[in-house]
Amino acid sequence: MNKQDIYKLLIERGFAHEITEHSAVFNMAEVAQIALPYPQDDAKNLFVRDDKKETYCLITVKGDKRVDLKSFRMQHGLRSLCFASEAELMDMLGLIAGAVTPLGLLNDDQRKVRWFLDRDFAGGRIGVHPNDNTATVWLQTEDLLELIREHGNPAQLSLIPEKS
Repeated sequence: MNKQDIYKLLIERGFAHEITEHSAVFNMAEVAQIALPYPQDDAKNLFVRDDKKETYCLITVKGDKRVDLKSFRMQHGLRSLCFASEAELMDMLGLIAGAVTPLGLLNDDQRKVRWFLDRDFAGGRIGVHPNDNTATVWLQTEDLLELIREHGNPAQLSLIPEKS
C-alpha cells in the first residue's frame, strides 16, 4: 500500500484522522526540524530481527524514547536482536529507511512481523508515516491497533524498556 492507498483505507474505515504533509524526513533529528501539530504524539519505529533471521519485530515508541533492546528481548523471550537491513525492510514491509511505520505492516503478506506498541500511546493519538516519509497521519491509537490486528499481524501494547 502506498500513501494514497492508506488515505483511502482510513476514509473507507471511517477513522478520524488528520494529515500533515511535510518534507521528507529520515530520522528523529530531522523530524524535530519540521512543524508538527502534535509532536508529543509522534512515533519512532525500530525494525529489528533476531540473530537467526527468524523473528522480526516492529517496535513503536514516542519519538524521544531510547529503547533498551537487551531488556526488550529478555522481556519477550527473544534471541539477540539487531536492526534489520534495508533490503529486509523493503522485502517485508515495502518501506525505505526513514519511512518505517506500523502502516507498513499492511504490506506484510506473510504476517511475519510482530508489532510492539509502547503503552505510552494507549488511549490517545499517534502520529505515523503513511508508508511514505513526506507526511504524518494522526489517528487514534486504538484505530491503528484495530487495522493491524485485522490484517493479521501479531500486535500488542507493551511496556517498552527505556535506556537509562
